[in-house]
Amino acid sequence: MAKIYLLVAGVMLCSIPACPLDNKEIFIHLRRMKTIPSQSCLEHRHDFKFPWKRENISPIQMTQGTCYHQLMLQQIFNLFTMESSYATWNNTLLDKLLSSLGQSLEQLEEVTLDFPDLEITVWEYF
Repeated sequence: MAKIYLLVAGVMLCSIPACPLDNKEIFIHLRRMKTIPSQSCLEHRHDFKFPWKRENISPIQMTQGTCYHQLMLQQIFNLFTMESSYATWNNTLLDKLLSSLGQSLEQLEEVTLDFPDLEITVWEYF
């Protein structure tokens, strides 16, 4: 089942402490969505190359983390806006999730507008 898929989306949403957004609403919507077979998610996986060790975060890394967070949210948003997502999940729950993701993306875009070169660097990294 796609519980792993939803878990990965949740981990990506809270893995970056750089931007303390209130993602509880997004997690609530993810929990309410029914699961699907994980095989249908395989082609949409993306390796974000995050290090697994814990370390102190510098202000520059925090800014980079915000940009990574925005990129991950955008990938999740893009995945759930695909036509196949509407065919698979409850449309009401999906619309609520997309609304929450959209609000989070708007908040992050305000932060990253101050660092336009950083976004290019992140895209090159992935």
